[in-house]
Amino acid sequence: MKAELSKEATQHDSTEAPGKKLSSVLVVDDEPGILSFLQKGLNAQFSLVEVATDADAADALLNRCHFDLIISDIRLPGRSGVDWISQMREQDLMTPVIFMTAHADLSTAITALRAGASDFILKPFRMEQMQAAVSRCMERHRLQKENFLLRRQVAHMHEGSGIIGSCDLILGVCDVIKRVAPMPSTVLIQGESGTGKELAARAIHKFSGRSGSFVPINCGAMQAELLESELFGHAKGAFTGAVKAREGLFSYADGGTLFLDEIGEMPLAMQTRLLRVMEDKTVRPVGGNRETPVDVRIVAATNRDLKAEVEKGNFREDLFYRLNVLSIRMPSLRERIQDLPQLINHFVQSISADLGVSAPAVSEAELKRLSEYAWPGNVRELKNVIERCLLLNHQPSQSIPGCTPSAALSNNAEDDDLTLESVERRHILRVLDMENGNKSAAARRLGVSRKTLERKCQSWGVTN
Repeated sequence: MKAELSKEATQHDSTEAPGKKLSSVLVVDDEPGILSFLQKGLNAQFSLVEVATDADAADALLNRCHFDLIISDIRLPGRSGVDWISQMREQDLMTPVIFMTAHADLSTAITALRAGASDFILKPFRMEQMQAAVSRCMERHRLQKENFLLRRQVAHMHEGSGIIGSCDLILGVCDVIKRVAPMPSTVLIQGESGTGKELAARAIHKFSGRSGSFVPINCGAMQAELLESELFGHAKGAFTGAVKAREGLFSYADGGTLFLDEIGEMPLAMQTRLLRVMEDKTVRPVGGNRETPVDVRIVAATNRDLKAEVEKGNFREDLFYRLNVLSIRMPSLRERIQDLPQLINHFVQSISADLGVSAPAVSEAELKRLSEYAWPGNVRELKNVIERCLLLNHQPSQSIPGCTPSAALSNNAEDDDLTLESVERRHILRVLDMENGNKSAAARRLGVSRKTLERKCQSWGVTN
């Protein structure tokens, strides 16, 4: 007989408070004693414990309520637990699973793991054993999500989430960020390319107090079909190449912040789907038939005038007003030119450390010339200019059209010699000096073999 969703489960599904994630577990077994034992024992770890006696009853519960964990017996009437979970995995079920069995052998263990089980436990067991298995399973699932996000965000790790500057415009931005960060409302960050919109989004997440992760995605960097799968996930076979089901970024951002960069580039069809998710707070994978509730704070950014795009028919008006609840405008670098010395010092210090070179000083004459430049690429352009100058060992104004070079970053008399060979020689010798002449250490730092380094030193007459 199929299990009916209890009143408690219905409340969990529909009246959960915003920002609060209640944990839930579904237990599937045809032995009433096991169901009663686990339902009582797991109340200490879960706010909701639901039970079912077979796979069909479990399906009915899954179609009406989201569960954070499934505990299932391998041998069930009708469909086995392994067959049932395998079918669910091929569709859109990503929930971690613990299998129970009284008939354990190596073949059973391998079959369970191939079906997508996180763990399995032998019957009979003590409640302490099951609680320990549950804790391991949930922690492993959390770490898998964290590892996925770390791989996506490794390029941003050195930047942190601090906004550099002390002008009135930037102080005003920081004040607004701290005011809106703890609120659940959607935020739209506007500004030219390179002004630090993602940095502002990371600061909002940092001060939000949300327990989940910050998950960024560039909406203009991929085709509509790929963007849909990336955001919402997909079921196995949903499209060519979908050889297995996978979760989307909305799921990875659950409890945290999803940053939609370049939202103005999002295709209209995707805008409709995004609006639906924002209104319903549920996600359905591409090709899937099950909706999963998500608690995600949306922060979007654009360098376009979205209001003008709405008038042109390129952006949905209802989505614009849904996104534009709280608006932050990031000023261009030319509007905050008094922050230039702080920004230059920050980039010189951080990039020189990454490159393994000394951090030179920038003269007042050079700062004056840089402050007269329009900086169309904003802070991003400034960062790239500083990195290029540190690599070539010359002053920033030499890399900028319209700027007259001033005093060099260093007092090296060879600075006028900017042939590739001379630049390479000075950089290698500087790294050797930093490593106190240790060629093995210098070679590792330079990313070349010691033999290559010795050959170059010999050609320059450097024998130490």
